[in-house]
Parts: sequence; structure tokens; C-alpha cells
Amino acid sequence: MRNLGRFESLNGQTARKDILAGITVGIVAIPLGMAFAIASGVKPEYGIYTTVIAGLLVALLGGSRFQIAGPTGAFIPILLAIVLEYGYSDLLVAGFMAGIFLVIMSFLKIGDLIHFVPRAVTIGFTAGIAVTIFTGQIGNFFGLEGVERKEFFHENMWELLRNIGTFNGYAFLTAAIGLAVIIILPRIAPRVPLFLAALLIPTLVSVLFYPGHLPTIGTAYGGIPQQLPEFRLPEITGSKILELWQPALIIAALGAIESLLSAVVADNMAGGKKSASNRELFGQGIANMAAPLFGGIPATGAIARTATNIRAGAVSPLSGVVQSVFVLLVLLLFAPFASHVPLASMAPILMLVAWNMSGLRSFIKISHLKTGDSAVLWVTFLLTVFVNLTVGVQVGFLLAVLVFLKKMSGKLKVRPAEATPDDYIYSGIPKESSLRTARVEGPLFFGTAQVFEQEIEKLLETRSDVLMLRLHGLSALDAGGVAALSFAHDLAERQGVRLLLQGIPDEKKILLRKSGLYEKIGAENMVK
Repeated sequence: MRNLGRFESLNGQTARKDILAGITVGIVAIPLGMAFAIASGVKPEYGIYTTVIAGLLVALLGGSRFQIAGPTGAFIPILLAIVLEYGYSDLLVAGFMAGIFLVIMSFLKIGDLIHFVPRAVTIGFTAGIAVTIFTGQIGNFFGLEGVERKEFFHENMWELLRNIGTFNGYAFLTAAIGLAVIIILPRIAPRVPLFLAALLIPTLVSVLFYPGHLPTIGTAYGGIPQQLPEFRLPEITGSKILELWQPALIIAALGAIESLLSAVVADNMAGGKKSASNRELFGQGIANMAAPLFGGIPATGAIARTATNIRAGAVSPLSGVVQSVFVLLVLLLFAPFASHVPLASMAPILMLVAWNMSGLRSFIKISHLKTGDSAVLWVTFLLTVFVNLTVGVQVGFLLAVLVFLKKMSGKLKVRPAEATPDDYIYSGIPKESSLRTARVEGPLFFGTAQVFEQEIEKLLETRSDVLMLRLHGLSALDAGGVAALSFAHDLAERQGVRLLLQGIPDEKKILLRKSGLYEKIGAENMVK
């Protein structure tokens, strides 16, 4: 029950602040929940259900006082891909599995490691997601009919071109009005909820002046049921687990990254006690296990809604609870009105979300570096757009690891050094013996082992009785590094050269002892 300590600051005054903040966020969350659900290929009410359930559970069980969870734009490509390939019912299974993965991550303390995800990979796949979301709304923006959602980007672009003759002027006018609201409203009335206004104003115009001339939530999805979500158990089988574990893991990883990033943003904005990252993953996991039981889709911490929560004066997680209750009440009281919302009014909202998440400045900066990070960025971006998010993240991460290993291989230096009289004294080498010394600096691990071995071969090309390696500057050692030292010992032994290791740090000796190399080289050849 330690998590309830986050409510200990509650009193009448702070409760009022949380209630107002929760209502404010709820107003923002309703149009986004519907828009993200539709863009993910499912009915709009499933986005509302997710907003209610995930928002409530993350507020109660998460690691941040201010986190607001729900559907987010980052999930759209992966969720849409699952729906297109497997269907909505299997999306529920994948979401439930993602929740399990997140809970496991929390117990394994993965939250402490998320910040090691390469920035180039994060920026690359986020920009790719943004392009996918933006282009996915072109059809709705221009009111194109008969556009089928395809698996690949080029197929979707061809669908738009193929159906360009179905242009609907009423839909375009509605979307243009929404876009104008998004551009103008923040300048003249910054306190008015932007997303709600961008949804309601075009809707009112379409209802008053040209009703029935463009697709709406009612005509496309039959409206939104005015009822509580029904409990349903996803049909989980062994074959489905084998099919869906990979996309589920991507959902979990993406959710972990975004939720912890959102928590960091909240910490920076609010100050005070920092979020508990692994507790946050636990809350996100439970939320993603619960949401599919009521038809909800995967959710994570939403940066924009969390920031809105803080700006609105939130003090505790009560604001997140209020947000969920408010959205549920709106669902029960006003769901029939959602039938009149044109799909075209959602397009500029999602396009704005895509623009905000694109990270264009960071993308350009990394591109201009023209380094390995630039290659990682572009490969991740292009694969995310033209193949899918799963492949983009996997290949991008692998490439980032290879780039890192290449960088680290240059950090290891093996430099010849001058032998001193003390070297003979402290190592007990006879004065008549020829001694060759070298200084080893940097990390000696599997990524630098080959470089080390090549340098040892060069050192042994010059005949000597003894080779002393000065290891005071050895910054890291792993099993690959131990194998490289063993190679050096064996090569020296074959050539009749005695190998001495000088100044190896004590913590590195532990690894040598565990591997058996310490005994193999001999304590007499370990020099202080």
C-alpha cells in the first residue's frame, strides 16, 4: 500500500485543484481517445474505454503523481498492423500480453535501463510513426471514399492516388475548418481546450450547413454505445501466443519508453519527488492487462495530457482518477451526440499530433552529424515507414549496437612503453632478460578483443624474453576480454615468452579467478 502515500498531501484545497485538473484533462482526452482508436483501425468507443480504465489504474498503481495514461499516437502503426493482419480480437490478446511483459519488466527493474535506448533509434522510430499517422489521415482530410487500409506505406499511398477521384468537398471544408481552429485558436484564446474545439466547431458547421454529406462516426461505426463497457475475456491460446509475442513485446517496449519519458517530463515540470520508474511500469502493465478485458486497446503514459494535467494545477494522482470518472460520465450522458462527429474533423487533430511527435529539429540535428548515429536514425526511420515499427526498432537497435561497438573498439589503446629498472625489481625478472612493455588503456571486452589480439601479435613480432602488459588503465573487462588475455598468454607461451600482467584492478581479478585464467597465468606473473 506504499503507493497510496502519494495521496497523503490531499486536503480540501488540493482536492479542488485535482478535480479541476482532472476535468480539464478529460476534455482533452475524449477527442484524442476516439481519434487514436479510429486511426488504429478499431471503433472509437474502444479508445474511450481505454482512457477510462488505463487512466484510472495508472493513477492508482503507477509511479508518477501526475501521469495520465490512455491511447497514444505512438501505438497507431503497430496496433493498425495487428488489426489488419490478425483482427481486433487478437489485438486484445496482444495488449494483454504486453501488460504481462510490462509487469515482468517492472520486477526485473528494466525501468532503470530504459534510458540506455539509443536516442537515434528513439527519434527515428518516432519520426516514422509521425509520418505514418500524418499520411494515414490524408484520405479523411480530403474525404476520399473506398480507401482500403493496407499493410505497407507504398500500398496506402497508391490507394490514395487510386481513389483521388472520390474527393469530397464537404469533408475537405470540414477538415480545413478544424485546421484553421488549430492554427488560430491558441493565439486568440489559449485557455480554450484546443482538441475539443477543433472537434466541436467543424462538427457544428457540418451539422448546421451540410448534414448528411460526409462520413461521420455514426455512418462509419454506428455511433458510440451509451453504456458501460462489457467484461470479456480475450481468447488466449498457445498458437496465438506464438503468433503475437513479438508485436506484444514491441507494444510493451514502446509503452515503457513513452510512459517513462512522460514521467520524466512530469518530474521536470513539477519538481519535487521523482517518479518511481519500475513502479510506473507495474502500473502500466496492470492497466494494459485490464483494458482488453473491457474491449480497450494498449495504453501508455501520454506526454501532452500529463503536461496538461500539471499545468491545470494537479497535486496528486486524484486528478487522474477524476479524469477517468469524468470521461465515463461523458460517455454515459452524451455518447449519442458523437454520432454526428465527421471523420474529417479528426484528421487535422491527428495531423497535429503527428507534427508534435515528429521531433523534426532533433531529426535534422542528428542527420547533420553524418556519423554512425545518422545512419541508425535513417535506417530506423525508413524501415518504420516502409516496413513496420517492429522491424524498424529491431534493425535500428542492432545497428546502434554495432555502431557503439565500432566506437568502443577505437577506445582501446595498446601502446609500447619504456621498461624501467623498477619493472625488473618488482617482477623479479633477471637483469639479463630482455623485457618489452606495453600500456593497455580502455575497455577490453568482446567488441575490442580482436583489436587487442592483433596488437599482441605485433608486440610479439619483436623477440623478447618477457612481455609486460600494464593494465592500470583497463576500464572494463568481460568474458570476451578474458578470452583475449588468455589468447595473449597462449601465444606468448608458444613463442617462449613470459607474459606478465601489471596493475590489474582488484575488481577485474575477481573475473580472472572465476574464469580460471588467474591460475592459468599464475600468481607469480601478476605484478602490482
